[in-house]
This record gives sequence, structure tokens and C-alpha cells, in this order.
Amino acid sequence: MYSGERADAVALDALELVVRELGEELAGWRTRALKAEGELKTRGAPRAPREGELAGSSVELEAENRSLQQRIDVARTRVAELVSRLSFLEEQARVS
Repeated sequence: MYSGERADAVALDALELVVRELGEELAGWRTRALKAEGELKTRGAPRAPREGELAGSSVELEAENRSLQQRIDVARTRVAELVSRLSFLEEQARVS
């Protein structure tokens, strides 16, 4: 069955989508980091954390870190699969 579109073009489009999504994710994190830096500058020196705040914050950050690491791992796997498919399709196009 031929849909009229080359298979490598489909794989390239999928790869482009993954890269665009990763770029948007990175831009979001950059925006958050810049905002946090700006807030720290306007507040001055940070206050000492109250009892229990640091432990709760640490747990939340560790959970967020695990979640983000999982998302990165999934994206990395998707990119590797797409690169592999694209390489295969390019090789097939050369053989044909």
C-alpha cells in the first residue's frame, strides 16, 4: 500500500516533531530559571528555611527530578528509534 509519501519523509517529520517538543520543553525550563533568578535578585539574600521546609522541598524536587528524567529517557528513546528508522530508510533508498 502506497500513500504517496516517502517513508523517510514520514520518519523525518516525526523526528522534527520530537525535536520541536524538546525545544519547547527546554524553553519552558529556561523561562522558569530566569524568572526564579529574577525573583531571587529582587528579594535579596534568601532567608533560612524553617524546620521541615527543607525536607519537604527536597522530596518534591526529587520527585520532579525523577519525573523529568523519565520524560527525557522516553524522548531519548523516541529520537533513537526515529534516527534508526531514518537510517534504515535511507539505506533502502540507496539500494533501490
